[in-house]
Amino acid sequence: MIGTPILPEIRELIEQRNFSALQRLFNDWLPVDLAELISDLPENEQAILFRLLPKDVATDTFEYLDFDAQQNLLNALTQKDVTHILNSMSADDRTALLEELPGPVAQELIKLLTFKEFKIAKTLLAYAEYSVGRLMSPDFLSVKTDWEIRRVLEYIRTFGHESETLNVIYAVDDHGKLVGEMLARDILLSPLDQKVSEIISEDKIITLTATQDQKDALEAFKRYDKVALPVVDSNGYLIGIVTVDDMLDVAEEEETEDIQKFGGIEALDEPYIDVPLLELVRKRAVWLIVLFLGEMLTASAMSFFEGELAKAIVLATFIPLIISSGGNSGSQAATLIIRSLSLGEITLQDWWKVMQREISSGLMLGSILGIIGVFRVVLWAMILDQYSTVWLLIGLTVGFSLLGIVIWGTLAGSMLPLLLQRAGIDPATSSAPFVATLVDVTGIVIYFSFASVLLKGVLL
Repeated sequence: MIGTPILPEIRELIEQRNFSALQRLFNDWLPVDLAELISDLPENEQAILFRLLPKDVATDTFEYLDFDAQQNLLNALTQKDVTHILNSMSADDRTALLEELPGPVAQELIKLLTFKEFKIAKTLLAYAEYSVGRLMSPDFLSVKTDWEIRRVLEYIRTFGHESETLNVIYAVDDHGKLVGEMLARDILLSPLDQKVSEIISEDKIITLTATQDQKDALEAFKRYDKVALPVVDSNGYLIGIVTVDDMLDVAEEEETEDIQKFGGIEALDEPYIDVPLLELVRKRAVWLIVLFLGEMLTASAMSFFEGELAKAIVLATFIPLIISSGGNSGSQAATLIIRSLSLGEITLQDWWKVMQREISSGLMLGSILGIIGVFRVVLWAMILDQYSTVWLLIGLTVGFSLLGIVIWGTLAGSMLPLLLQRAGIDPATSSAPFVATLVDVTGIVIYFSFASVLLKGVLL
């Protein structure tokens, strides 16, 4: 991993135009580390350093760069260099780049591709956004079932450098239909005269289709622990593969989107620092307005109990304590359920089990907080002589209210994600602020309901 102390040294070599020293310095660096370094440099220095890299290293490094650095280099490099990079990139990484660029710019870059790469780029870009087709790579190795291992090894030595991965080799029939797969270790450990048909896996092959959503592919990789999965058409013909490194990027995007939604923000399409200010405000304002309107209901609920507040102003001092406990317990429950749904640990059919667990959890958690709340009232009454002679009733009001609001909070936080998923909406939309706002309103009602019953004829 690159350390920032080396950056001043590199900048000094760039300013001195000591390119030979820079080239020697980068001889042992990995492409991912070079990409990190280039991204940290000013834009006017990025192209200088990039041109010093050998062509094959430059292409690998380019694939690891973030979109802004890639775009900067495309503008700074010569057409010859850009042509080489675009034609040497892996098809899936090139597709990811082209789909981010403005349409006219992407069309101009596509014109720089060879006929073979042009056809591949057009095919992949024709698939819907967020589909498996956009991630698919047409660079894979397939062999015939009647080949001997000797011939397979020769084929790998000849064409293996063009493949996205050599971990899995696919077996097809004479028409290109997928019939099996072999791991590299199976090939290496098999006799040279053994045929492919004798060693291909007899288990059901896990496949993807190009039109599937990327989320479905991600679930398949998680479920079956694969490093690569084949992509077939509607007739079972092998048309590409998707590898686990692509799925790691998808997983990061999905988790980022869920976290942003859970925080009460519309998902960002770009890194935070690159999002235009007005766009950032718009995505945050929508949820803030919704939550603000929700909190207005809290104010309405409090005004409904204005008479009780006027008679016993002491009740107002415990309102933050009551509603925050409900919101916190609801947010906790929502977080647990949303994550469990995401990991497939629970399904909609488990709603009754979830409800039972959350009622039990809410009862125990509410009892703990209720006891602490009563102890707080008692302590203040004895030490500071507050709450006059009705301190016990006030303590019971606080205690029972905490019990009730925590039970309600855990139920609301756990059931809302399940209801949203049942309605076909992303469960992450039941964000922590949304659950807290919902529980705030009902918390006021629960609190003053207990107060009306327990303090009636005493303070009320």
